[in-house]
Amino acid sequence: MKRYAALLLAAVLAFPTMALAQTQSFSTKAGAVQITPIYHATARITAGGNTIYIDPAKPAKVEGKADLILITDIHGDHMDAADVTALSKEDTTVIAPAAVQKTITQAKVLGNGETTTWKNWKITAVPMYNISHNQPSGAPYHDKGRGNGYVLNYGATNFYFAGDTEGVPEMRALKNIDVAFIPMNLPYTMTPAEAADAVKAFKPKVAIPYHYKGQDVEVFKKALEGSGVEVRLLEWYPQ
Repeated sequence: MKRYAALLLAAVLAFPTMALAQTQSFSTKAGAVQITPIYHATARITAGGNTIYIDPAKPAKVEGKADLILITDIHGDHMDAADVTALSKEDTTVIAPAAVQKTITQAKVLGNGETTTWKNWKITAVPMYNISHNQPSGAPYHDKGRGNGYVLNYGATNFYFAGDTEGVPEMRALKNIDVAFIPMNLPYTMTPAEAADAVKAFKPKVAIPYHYKGQDVEVFKKALEGSGVEVRLLEWYPQ
């Protein structure tokens, strides 16, 4: 019994350590930015005493309250009205494209190419859409102009969350990206090899696959060997 209790305690103590190990910390001129993968496209950012959630949506386990919520698209793995409500407090800001505002009515609309500021953050919406990976009907899974990727600038450091997209020209033309979160899952976005090719075009300092369910991220990492881009593989699908 004592041995079982000891093993159970060890497992309980190990769990938060594992979660903590997934959190990435980045130094900026304004202080540290910590980014924690939660599930699929959902991430939590903490910096300067504030908490930001990107695409809170089930089955991601979100907790606490958010000071800022960013939503990229209308699909259920990116937009969840109940989760937005659960995370919101009186002064929570929600930023999203116009298509999202039809459901999340409190959202402040930011369109492709537009920039806004929130506290010490500069937020720029980047187009995210399909070029060649389309539905059987021929219609794209993600229409150009509907959703947003985001470049978040804090302390002269640029963090890019690409959203659901292929390696579109607007992504490939990005400059001075320090950390890029890149999707790679078919048929909705692109293959790991296509994602690596896009990353080579804009050369972020660090590239982190996310939104990759069912794909081999090692292919992405291998394709970027020798490119000067550091690839970090995190666990976005905890059991």
